[in-house]
Amino acid sequence: MKVDPVRTIEWMGNSVRLIDQRLLPRQEKYITCPDHLSVARAIKGMAIRGAPAIGVAAAFGVALAALKGRKRSKDLFLQDVEEACQILSRTRPTAVNLFWALDRMKRIMQQNRDQSVESIILSLVDEARRIYEEDIEINRKIGEKGAELIRSGSNLLTHCNTGALATAGYYGTALGVIRTAFLQGKQIHVYVDETRPFLQGARLTAWELMREKIPMTLITDNMAGYFMSRGKIDAVLVGADRIACNGDTANKIGTYSLSVLARENGVPFYVVAPTSTIDPKIDSGEEIVIEERDHHEVVMINDRRIAPEGVQVANPAFDITPEGNISAIITEAGVFYPPFKEKIAELSLFQEGEEK
Repeated sequence: MKVDPVRTIEWMGNSVRLIDQRLLPRQEKYITCPDHLSVARAIKGMAIRGAPAIGVAAAFGVALAALKGRKRSKDLFLQDVEEACQILSRTRPTAVNLFWALDRMKRIMQQNRDQSVESIILSLVDEARRIYEEDIEINRKIGEKGAELIRSGSNLLTHCNTGALATAGYYGTALGVIRTAFLQGKQIHVYVDETRPFLQGARLTAWELMREKIPMTLITDNMAGYFMSRGKIDAVLVGADRIACNGDTANKIGTYSLSVLARENGVPFYVVAPTSTIDPKIDSGEEIVIEERDHHEVVMINDRRIAPEGVQVANPAFDITPEGNISAIITEAGVFYPPFKEKIAELSLFQEGEEK
């Protein structure tokens, strides 16, 4: 069966086209961002979300800022692009892919700052497109490597959305592993956590799986332990927004709870992410900044209030899963098993060598 791939992000030459994930599954609508400010609003407002997708969108945002400043003097042009990077960096604090992509764009600008404005613009647009194309290829590789761990007949549990919608498109990370295993002919069934409070599982993952006719069942977040205790879950696959050097992982709120339940019930717990999600600057999860989002996400569903007026609310968007609860980290560079620290250090050194 052939399914039209989800195109999360599309470069249009002088704008970026994004699928508005806030409207799914009721409406499939695209928004056009003509500048870095509209890209920043799309990221902050969750029109686009998912760590890899945020990084790609931010890179295109920088490219748009460069295009808009082409008639400025060189000094003002460089200043405008740097300011765009700063604005985009403030949209979401937890996802390291955002900063990784912006660092790449800033490095290109620095390497070419002695060139003409037009040459710098071309270099920035080329780099943004390269980041986009690399993301698609990386996720294809992740799917292939991760699918080797999935047995036919498995019941798999996911959390949040880790599919094409969370990346540049086509594959996805954890959901990309599931998609690849399914296309290989493996008989699988997916339990989908609804993922409160923003319902990325119920709205987005369910939409992607049903679109591709992959067998699935939607459950509420607090049902996961029940199904694990009944032997209904063979593996848990989640994504990541930032991975520390020791393997501690920040992911959508509720991931830590799943890791505890999986460990208690002897269920393999896999983190699936590109190596760009590993932050070589932090030693453990204690250093990861956790984003606190708008309280309306907790007290409202589809613009309808479900809690009393004036109620006190906490809304951390992510939690930290300790490395001891993770069975393996699946990346495009391979599958890493604990202890993770040495393997991640070797990978970081390899990446530094590549850059040089």
